[in-house]
Amino acid sequence: MRDYRDLLIAAHQQFGDPIVLVWDNLNVHKAADLRQWAAAREWLTIYYLPPYAPDLNPVEGIWSLLRRGWLSNVALSTPEHLDQRIRRGLRLIQYRSHLIGGCLAETGLTIGPA
Repeated sequence: MRDYRDLLIAAHQQFGDPIVLVWDNLNVHKAADLRQWAAAREWLTIYYLPPYAPDLNPVEGIWSLLRRGWLSNVALSTPEHLDQRIRRGLRLIQYRSHLIGGCLAETGLTIGPA
């Protein structure tokens, strides 16, 4: 909880704007102390995804790209090899904005003012 709190405080201090989070239902995200802390911050709004909503989560698209690309047809010899392949794939995806945009578009969500 402290890590999330510290990250959010630092982001708010750096950017100064309100922060809106869309979180999945990870236990840490729904912890009572984090919810209580967040509720006391007028600059922070948190929305939770439904319990199982991969179609609303752009990260699912990123994992799909990894599975179909950098992790397909490869015999992974060690956990470190898996880590290396995932990191390399994520690094390559990071610099291809059309891939990230496609993962976001699949959700039907948009980035921009409401």
